[in-house]
Amino acid sequence: MLILAVGDVIGRPGRQAVHQLLPELRQQYRLDLVIANAENVAGGLGVTLTTANELLDAGVDVLTSGNHIWAQKEIIPYLDSEMPILRPLNYPPGVPGRGYIVNGQAIVVNLLGRTFMDDFDCPFRAMDKLLAELKHKPPVIIVDFHAEATSEKVALGRYLDGRVSAVLGTHTHVGTIDTQLLPKGTAYVTDIGMTGPMDSVIGDDTEAVIHRFLTRIPHHLSVGKGKTAFNAVLIEVAEDTGRATSIDRIYREVE
Repeated sequence: MLILAVGDVIGRPGRQAVHQLLPELRQQYRLDLVIANAENVAGGLGVTLTTANELLDAGVDVLTSGNHIWAQKEIIPYLDSEMPILRPLNYPPGVPGRGYIVNGQAIVVNLLGRTFMDDFDCPFRAMDKLLAELKHKPPVIIVDFHAEATSEKVALGRYLDGRVSAVLGTHTHVGTIDTQLLPKGTAYVTDIGMTGPMDSVIGDDTEAVIHRFLTRIPHHLSVGKGKTAFNAVLIEVAEDTGRATSIDRIYREVE
């Protein structure tokens, strides 16, 4: 099974890059599953019904998210619908939506980190509980771990090594160079990186971000402009065992 995971999609530039590049990538690699983190797809903060459908129409199969999933209230009713969109699994019980979804021969799971973020349920124990409760799960299990601290991401990758097919970090918008196969067969990367404007500060307008750092005055940040980077990873997984056999970066630029 060939799986493409696209890093945090930022606003209109990110959506346009996915629309422009994904159909060709699906054909070139004969992809079985495409995952994209969509929590910044609506103007750089949250996801709306329209922006979610843009990504799905472009060829994304599953939308993951993170701590900004609640930023656009209109999406909340759709979290319990048939739309293939996830909120992190380790939110407290009773929260709308679901933290995993079965797509064909794979399960996609969304987890949220706690270090430098907020007081969520433990992602390690949440994943233990899910794996214990799933009785008829496909062997291919892909985890989007939306977290800030590199140490927490590396730790979860090692913790789940051999129990899931891939642990893929999102949230920081800065891609890391540590794509690797862990000893027991789990593909890992600390952060996929963003799909968004390069002339920016992690996707936001540069001058606005610098002004915020200089003044410490909170204000709205708009999405950057210009050339767009498309960051993703391509994972190959043996469908019978769920063990990953390769993980490679996919990088493109769009004018």
